[in-house]
Amino acid sequence: TGGHLGASLGVVELTVALHAVFDTPEDKVIWDVGHQAYPHKILTGRRDRIRTLRQPGGLSGFTRRSESVYDPFGAAHSSTSISAGLGMAVAHHLRAEEDPSYRERSVIAVIGDGSISAGMAYEAMNNAAVAGPGAERLIVILNDNEMSIAPPVGAMSNYLSRLMSSRKFMGLRELAGKVVKKLPAPVERTARKADEYARGMITGGTLFEELGFYYVG
Repeated sequence: TGGHLGASLGVVELTVALHAVFDTPEDKVIWDVGHQAYPHKILTGRRDRIRTLRQPGGLSGFTRRSESVYDPFGAAHSSTSISAGLGMAVAHHLRAEEDPSYRERSVIAVIGDGSISAGMAYEAMNNAAVAGPGAERLIVILNDNEMSIAPPVGAMSNYLSRLMSSRKFMGLRELAGKVVKKLPAPVERTARKADEYARGMITGGTLFEELGFYYVG
């Protein structure tokens, strides 16, 4: 039925992991553009209709709010997922303040290396750093697969191509994280600050961390 099969095949494992780890649809997963959402549709009750994809009266080629509660956002335009996710995360917090019985939820924005090179994505990350309570529930997953409709270009694409963490350092960091979790809260906070300092010394930090995100990758 046409569509963007390659983009979807590239996120099969990621999609399964997201739905296994997070409590969807209460936790919100936002697929930037929506090209890669076909596995997501299959796992969220639309498998029997997948052959109607992009057909009259059939499934949309993108995420669509009217189609499923698992589709919290629909745009079909690139680079909008982070700003949408930030708004949802802050809205969850405001609702929880008014209703003590409401539990805040995680909001996950999945964005590709092509989409993240647009200004809208950086405006959203810049705003997230100062958005206040609720913004910490926003998780951004960068699908850096070097695949988009056209080859990603520019300084950001080159930067992402070079951005790789040392396996040795990541192994030590994982071990340290397990130890830190067993420490009293004040000591844990100090240890996390030390971790941030160590990452800056070893890797030089990343643009994402300068924008207030805790980067793992």
